[in-house]
Amino acid sequence: MIRVLIVDDQDLIRVGLRTLVENEDGLAFAGEAADGLAAVAAASQTKPDVVLMDIRMPGIDGIEATRRIVATPELADTKIIVLTTFELDEYVFDALRYGASGFLLKDTKPDELVAAIKLVAGGGALLSPSVTRRVISEFASGPSRAVKPHPQLGTLTQRELEIVGLVGEGLTNDEIAERLVVSPATARTHVSRAMIKLGARDRAQLVVFAYQSGLT
Repeated sequence: MIRVLIVDDQDLIRVGLRTLVENEDGLAFAGEAADGLAAVAAASQTKPDVVLMDIRMPGIDGIEATRRIVATPELADTKIIVLTTFELDEYVFDALRYGASGFLLKDTKPDELVAAIKLVAGGGALLSPSVTRRVISEFASGPSRAVKPHPQLGTLTQRELEIVGLVGEGLTNDEIAERLVVSPATARTHVSRAMIKLGARDRAQLVVFAYQSGLT
């Protein structure tokens, strides 16, 4: 059973999401919050598997709430999906940088939302390669985004550096394997090792690290 915490400052949205979660097999309602501070407190208390996190809220926003939840050791297994109105939103980049597993538009269809919750709870990265590339490149390559190499970048092998760069370009494991003429299993292994060395929670955050480090 996947336990879901719902965070949004609009009552109607929270009610709608709660109804969806409570009526879906395999999902369970863990709680709700109407602002960022309440979200952090609720997450610490309920330890949900997935948090549906609004961005713009009173008190602290969803970005800061995401950062605090991700930084809490006992919530290491909690995944966060950011809900946003516009996919090309600078806040989306910050959410990914702080450890969100992906984002969804607020007009996402119910069945797609349910599938996303289950995907993220299972350890998958929610963002498709094409969307990841557009969102990250839009804001990571701007004049205010200076290159800042990851402190553990030096622990990567030359092949791992190359593969992290390709992940940053939005390539899937199969596409990386084809590009480098290696097996998909080998590509997956290199990606996994790079994620461990860099402390990336998932593939989406690995893409952020690639851009911040100047690998793409």
